[in-house]
Amino acid sequence: MAGFVSVVALALGLRQGEALGLKWSDLDLDQGTLRIRRGRLRPRYEHGCGGTCGRKPGYCPDRKQIRPDTGDTKSRAGKRTMGLPDPLIALFSRHKLLQEAERVTARQLWHDEGWVFAKPDGRPLNPNTDYHEWKELLAEAGLRDARLHDARHTAATVLLILGVPTPTAMALMGWSSATMAKRYQHLIDTIRRDVARQVGGLLWDADDTSAEHAARGNETTNETRPDAEPGH
Repeated sequence: MAGFVSVVALALGLRQGEALGLKWSDLDLDQGTLRIRRGRLRPRYEHGCGGTCGRKPGYCPDRKQIRPDTGDTKSRAGKRTMGLPDPLIALFSRHKLLQEAERVTARQLWHDEGWVFAKPDGRPLNPNTDYHEWKELLAEAGLRDARLHDARHTAATVLLILGVPTPTAMALMGWSSATMAKRYQHLIDTIRRDVARQVGGLLWDADDTSAEHAARGNETTNETRPDAEPGH
């Protein structure tokens, strides 16, 4: 399922490494939970030819990977358990079936390492591949260019707009400090004011509100006139 990793990142606010580091053992689709335990690292290579190929290490025909596939989460708070929305559970189930079909096709070439997001041979998906798929999705949808991390910002903004308490938002996003939530507050206030203006424009005509304000101004003036006398 091309682009599914972006859907997961957007729905759950996962960092790219957290999403790509998922293994099927981290998911309980019956209970609807997902555990973040690791992060996918960008591959790093060295020459396996002794440097005689004339290429960069990553393009060496005999390259050797010198960095592990995964590392610890960004902080202790990054290790967390999250609930899965029902539509996302269904998508994970479908993704698993499609991956099983890839395993059958690959036969003995399949690397049974348990990655949720894998290459057609079962090995972990390269972050660079995920990056290009994200850019292609934006182009196909006709959306403005955006960073992968912007999906995480969107998820955080949605949580705060919904009024999710800060401690809960921190736990879901894997934040170690409430300072992170405060960074979004000015954006949330702007969105709320904009929504209020739109609701006002929908329920009240602009001329009506102007006339009402004028009427209130006249009432205030008459009440405060020092020369006003009864009967006049």
